[in-house]
Amino acid sequence: MYRLLAILAATCLVSACTSSTSPAPVSTKSGPPAPNILLVFTDDMGYSDIGAYGGTHVTTPALDRLAAEGVRFTDFRVAQAVCTASRAALLTGCYPNRLGLRGALMPGVEDGLQPEETTLAELLRDRGYRTAMVGKWHLGDHSPFLPTEQGFDSYLGIPYSHDMWGGHPDPRMARLFPARVPLLRGTEVVDSLGDFTTLNRMYNEEALRIVEAHDTTTGPLFLYLAHSLPHVPLYEDSSYLRPTGQGLYADVIAEIDAGVGELRRALAKKGMAENTLIIFASDNGPWLSYGEHAGRTPFREGKATSFGGGVRVPLITYWPGHTATGKVSATNLMSIDLLPSLAALVGAPLPDRTLDGHDRLSDLLGQTAGDAPTPYAVYWIDDLEAVVSADGRYKLHFPHAYRSIAGEPLAMGGYPVNYHQDSIGFSLFDLRADPGETTDVAAEHPGLVEELRAFAGEVARSINER
Repeated sequence: MYRLLAILAATCLVSACTSSTSPAPVSTKSGPPAPNILLVFTDDMGYSDIGAYGGTHVTTPALDRLAAEGVRFTDFRVAQAVCTASRAALLTGCYPNRLGLRGALMPGVEDGLQPEETTLAELLRDRGYRTAMVGKWHLGDHSPFLPTEQGFDSYLGIPYSHDMWGGHPDPRMARLFPARVPLLRGTEVVDSLGDFTTLNRMYNEEALRIVEAHDTTTGPLFLYLAHSLPHVPLYEDSSYLRPTGQGLYADVIAEIDAGVGELRRALAKKGMAENTLIIFASDNGPWLSYGEHAGRTPFREGKATSFGGGVRVPLITYWPGHTATGKVSATNLMSIDLLPSLAALVGAPLPDRTLDGHDRLSDLLGQTAGDAPTPYAVYWIDDLEAVVSADGRYKLHFPHAYRSIAGEPLAMGGYPVNYHQDSIGFSLFDLRADPGETTDVAAEHPGLVEELRAFAGEVARSINER
């Protein structure tokens, strides 16, 4: 596979990273040149899977340095705790259910992010950015849904999760998927993967090539690096990095961390570092049923739930001279805020669509720490299951069932334990006093309960009327 990639890099990189027809470079609304933007989005990475977030089971020097030099957020959430829906929200500023995208798309389905939606890549490309994506897409695996049809000038990666293949660790799931996973460059299948040992390395090296080949005279760069890992199945490349001695999961995180460090060095060498905004986050919390092959979170439950362990993830931002240094921010942010905030940064008009996110640019840079203009809704598949108050303090759950592994044995060796069904009733939690969402305080705040309930009704009606 690496021989193939080397050939492809030589033939495709120039056309992917240069163009004589791109719009003129733009400036921010305040005058200086618009920053390059590096958005790194991991898959199933737990809140505590970074040293700066309290992780002692991993070693993450590059991410720890990024947090020390930038802003580390403690109250950042995604709109839905699963692959496709989370990515749709990130790239459009909309709740995924507003887009008709729920859960995770299966290979070959006739669905995806519709072309009429405006992505972050389209918004930035219209403002003179070169736009490149590397990694996992999971918003449709065929035309017209692919990245280069959704605003990205170049793409290398896989179209869905790498566990959606015939070698899935759970034999019951393996029967549902193709024997191998396609690797795409642009819209062309250039390889068929049945082993993912070099996936982190391949993504990191492609991202480095994009930075190194970028012509800064043509405008700023937007690079979206969407890692497929630490989503299971886990793979490590011992020829890339020396094992950490902390186990396979820590080795996978170390490869992702190393890529962040390599990209920062490449940006510096290219003279781009001082004007690059770096954003690092995860698509949702850990897939807890995989035990030792899963990440860690201090919050309740994990991936595929609307509890904190599912939707509350790391977020680090860094832009020299613009982000606060070493700040820990508890401001309430959601992934849907990214598009409108970056639109404000580059002076781009917002899409002529209903957006659910807000311009939170000053909060995203750590310059302020205000409340959100409205509460935030948290979905799981079809139903709105929870609402977080604008200040981030309170969370109202509506009655729903959820899957849990509480009380189950720890999964070993990459084979999951079975979930059992649990349920929660109508409940309000004070997240500052009770981040684990264990003690219902609804009776103490009847006015707030009605306010959040009313907001949820408005959101649901708005989406149903779309």
